[in-house]
Amino acid sequence: MFLTEKWLQYLSNHTKAKLTINSFKKGGDGGGPSECDNRYHSDNIPVVALSTGWFNDKKRCSRFITIHGNGRSVKAKVVDECDSTMGCDADRDYQPPCRNHIGDASKAV
Repeated sequence: MFLTEKWLQYLSNHTKAKLTINSFKKGGDGGGPSECDNRYHSDNIPVVALSTGWFNDKKRCSRFITIHGNGRSVKAKVVDECDSTMGCDADRDYQPPCRNHIGDASKAV
């Protein structure tokens, strides 16, 4: 059993998060198509899934966020939710619920 939360997380210019790498292509480890557009995305395009609170019921879909790390920055398009309330099923590739403060990004990021 997993403890899960769904709460709005404040996202600002300096919000710290943990970045994980995920495949958004069909057959990749991201599970089904992206929540925002019901499509798969190339791993060579900078896209990101946000944890449930940041995803904010699709309000951040198709928006670009800037990710900073290791002295560099890149803009990535929000295309999916890294679900913090559910997990361990076929739609989520049998992975546990996503932790809060997570950005799950393609390798292009």
